[in-house]
Amino acid sequence: MTRRELIRVLAAAGLGAPFASRVVAQDASEHAAPDGKTKELEPFTVREGPRYPAELRGGKVIQPERPLDVIHETDVLVIGGGPAGFAAAVSAARAGAKTCVVERYGYFGGLWTGGLVLLVISTHAKENGQRIKVMRGIGDELVERVDRIGGMIYRQNRDSEDKFNPTTDPEATKYMMDQMISEAGAKVYFHSWVVDVIMEGGAVRGAVIESKAGRQAILAKVIVDASGDGDVFAAAGAEHERRLHAIGLVHRLGNYDRADREKMKAAGVKTLGGPEPEPSVRWINLRGPSTDCLDIEVLTRLEMEHRRAIFERVQKLRKTPGGEPLFLLQTAPQLGVRTSRLLAGMHQLTFKDSREGKKFPDAIGVGGAQGANHVGWPIPYGALLPKKVDNILAAGRCISCDQKLIEDMRLIAACLITGHGAGAAAAVAVKSGCRPRDVDVGKVQALLREQGAYLG
Repeated sequence: MTRRELIRVLAAAGLGAPFASRVVAQDASEHAAPDGKTKELEPFTVREGPRYPAELRGGKVIQPERPLDVIHETDVLVIGGGPAGFAAAVSAARAGAKTCVVERYGYFGGLWTGGLVLLVISTHAKENGQRIKVMRGIGDELVERVDRIGGMIYRQNRDSEDKFNPTTDPEATKYMMDQMISEAGAKVYFHSWVVDVIMEGGAVRGAVIESKAGRQAILAKVIVDASGDGDVFAAAGAEHERRLHAIGLVHRLGNYDRADREKMKAAGVKTLGGPEPEPSVRWINLRGPSTDCLDIEVLTRLEMEHRRAIFERVQKLRKTPGGEPLFLLQTAPQLGVRTSRLLAGMHQLTFKDSREGKKFPDAIGVGGAQGANHVGWPIPYGALLPKKVDNILAAGRCISCDQKLIEDMRLIAACLITGHGAGAAAAVAVKSGCRPRDVDVGKVQALLREQGAYLG
């Protein structure tokens, strides 16, 4: 039996990994025979091309020019797999556009799942004295499917038609997002950061991503920036503003149902957090200081400070009469960043517009009320479009709105709604062979209605 055959047999038996090895060749030319032909490489040998390390020149670090491998070409490239990016990818793919989504973590949902912000606020609004659902289409389908697998609770009566603002289980939500993305046929790259854009004139033609595989390129006809922080439109030079906001960290408390809450209340503990589908668990938010989420020193410091404060708080709870069974189940893998960059778009939506329920002929969705107690607010397509840079649409918390409206725009329901609108618009632009700013909004609205969205 040859070595190759042995490895194949061991792998088939599940024993291959401990015996496998790799020979990393820096350059395929190292394996060239005297006659110029390439030698046959050993099993598991990997060819790696020439490297282009940064150099120190005159006290400055210089990154030499280097070619990048194009690993994928697509119609619609969605950057970010949070609620907005998820909805955009599903919408575009279902509309028939070849779609790819890039996410820096290993799951969909962003701060909803990885940040453990489990409450889906603003699913409804009030019109003519009646509560109506505004988060429809892809976002509503997702929460309904999570509910069917037992991953959701409502604080309202479950059997009532009047239920709103659900709380979801993060793992059930991740699972269902994977399912819907796979069903739609979108290509996915997890564990990849977008570090630059690819420009052609004044238009974006793709993105540069970085991962364990190094730097690579993805080409696209339209990009949806659902990064949350406007990473793509900022790299492309689109006009935008930067905002500071509270950066917190969510944690989960275990054994809630075993604690004696009456004793703890008598000892001065007012709350142990919000309910989850699992009765033994509560999730607890932490607002944190308002600062710059684009500063890695700040992020590092806050991550450590928040984690220490959370651990010490839970230890204090465990020493409180009635709180002995409690334990720290989990701190969120993602810091709770609320806002950073905001696009300066073709149309800036204002808080005043939202509270007046101002109508827009180019509406791609309707935002809801946090307590379902005021009118819905139409969201204009122009709020997703940069003023000058082409082939980009923004979605989620970074679209064009004023400072006061951030508190509504950054919520999960609004992100699902704007993501759905951006994905549909991207698909229509690709099919029409035009720039997103030149798209027939009527066609976008027709597609959104076909996909179940609510436009007012």
